[in-house]
Amino acid sequence: MDENMRINKFLSECGFCSRREADRLLEAGKVTVDGETASVGSKIVPGQEVKVDGVLVTKKDRPVIIAVNKPKGIVCTTAKKEKNNIVDFIDYKSRIYPVGRLDKSSEGLLLMTNMGDLVNKIMRARNYHEKEYLVSVDKDITEDFLKRMSEGVPVLDTITRPCEIEKIGRRKFRIILTQGLNRQIRRMCENLGYRVVYLKRTRIMNIHLGDLKTGEYRELTKQEIDEIMKQTADDDGQKDKN
Repeated sequence: MDENMRINKFLSECGFCSRREADRLLEAGKVTVDGETASVGSKIVPGQEVKVDGVLVTKKDRPVIIAVNKPKGIVCTTAKKEKNNIVDFIDYKSRIYPVGRLDKSSEGLLLMTNMGDLVNKIMRARNYHEKEYLVSVDKDITEDFLKRMSEGVPVLDTITRPCEIEKIGRRKFRIILTQGLNRQIRRMCENLGYRVVYLKRTRIMNIHLGDLKTGEYRELTKQEIDEIMKQTADDDGQKDKN
């Protein structure tokens, strides 16, 4: 461990949770250092004892990244109070958590891992990592719809980034995003007078859903993991392209 490491970074590197989730735990007063309640921004030094809800946190075993084909109705949260949470649904042999979200009514590819720093790198909007989706809407797709979607749509007090979109059916399209605003595709379509009736994520970066069956998961291959590491290697040093 580095001298004077922030607790959120420590929890992330241990594979316990992402830095963002660590900050939430700290704000809730659930993290202690040598028996004393820690706060957001606190730092630790080697040898100190860190616990979350009374459970000692130590370095974990080998890194894990799995690809899940999330069904509709499953919620991308680690919160136990949500009975349909993804962690209980997968019931993996070690603690893992989702990389980002796929809303409850959507399905398809979701990555889960115990590598907190990797979560942060993939999720940072400034890093422009691609996510691909198949979408069906409630009425016929027009050229104007495709043009406006590709150029950017007002969503959540911002304009979405230009994106790649292709019509593949009368009411179906493929879209590639490089950001992950809350319910982004649904909100984009709603802004243009369309309602999403089906949404499935098929790719995150170099990871494809392929023929993975709904509700099942697989561990990524070494080649897939190596490529993710390669694509995220310089993310910490990137400047925002916006």
